[in-house]
Amino acid sequence: MPFSHLSQKLDTLKKQGLYRSRRNIDSPQGIHLQLEGKSVVNFCSNDYLGLANHPAVVQAFKDAADNYGVGSGSAHLICGHSTAHHALEEELAAFTGRERALLFSTGYMANIGAINALVGRGDSVFEDRLNHASLLDGGLSSGAKFKRYAHADTAHLDKLLAQAIGNKLIVTDGIFSMDGDFAPLPELAAVAKKQAAWLMVDDAHGLGVFGHHGGGLLAHYGLTQDDVPVLMGTLGKGFGTFGAFVAGSELLIETLIQAARTYIYTTALPAAVAESTRASLKIVTGENWRREKLTALVNQFRAGAGQLGLQLFPSASPIQPIMVGTAQQATDLSQALLNAGFLVSAIRPPTVPQGSARLRVTFSALHEEWHVERLLAALEKLST
Repeated sequence: MPFSHLSQKLDTLKKQGLYRSRRNIDSPQGIHLQLEGKSVVNFCSNDYLGLANHPAVVQAFKDAADNYGVGSGSAHLICGHSTAHHALEEELAAFTGRERALLFSTGYMANIGAINALVGRGDSVFEDRLNHASLLDGGLSSGAKFKRYAHADTAHLDKLLAQAIGNKLIVTDGIFSMDGDFAPLPELAAVAKKQAAWLMVDDAHGLGVFGHHGGGLLAHYGLTQDDVPVLMGTLGKGFGTFGAFVAGSELLIETLIQAARTYIYTTALPAAVAESTRASLKIVTGENWRREKLTALVNQFRAGAGQLGLQLFPSASPIQPIMVGTAQQATDLSQALLNAGFLVSAIRPPTVPQGSARLRVTFSALHEEWHVERLLAALEKLST
């Protein structure tokens, strides 16, 4: 039988509590989901502002589908680049305070494409040890000399940069997706300037959630295009839609159009998605109450979890991991919460280091205080 050796590998994953399974959702995204016939409260989505099923965003998609159809037909450089795409790029550039922005079909493709377009053999790329897999894969596939610095350790990074050759690119998440903590962006920007390096920040989990009018972690810290030349953002989290973009100088964007293979050789995202994102962008910038409510919910959860003695990470973001320990313990606790009506993901190796499996609790502006109270009550019951 072809691939028969794979059965043993799958069996091993099951025994180790590392087997990955999908769940069928029968409802729109939101805080209440229909999961295979059962109603659950969703605490594992990245739809931080609750825009994935917002009526204005949905209506914009429907109207655009009537005008543009469903598919984009081709890559941006063939015949897939519509006026909707172009308008969104201009609005994202203005939103992030940058000269231009360039749409990608996914965040993974944006990170791979940008890193590979900017560095190659003879150059050096430096990445935080806890970076997202797409950033690590981008650095490894670039052909540049690849170095990982200790998490958020700018002193370690400074030493590595001093020994580097060629063009030097520093790559970091803005908010680390599994721990929820912030990268020390002002310090990283200072080290980058000192060592004549470029700084690239993936602000997937910060855009829409932090900063003035939701401008993200760079806005939160008051950093400009000069401080952070390469900004990547995703549209499927705070914006509630789909896709990604890279924003920066005219020179950067033109370089990516010519050299980013994941941009050149893939079909453009549908124009209807671009139009729905334009609608969500207006909500992101105009409704500050969503960010204020998120902050209140996070503070409520952290206070309650502290009283229960749960081991949290030092996170001020909507990402609130609870340290559990082994993969099997995390899986069992996630299943117990599901039985109690709460969908909370178990995060296990290799996504996180061995011995640090966790529950990754995430919050949406659509959650209410009583949702948090019920979750805390369920966690208290399971921990006793």
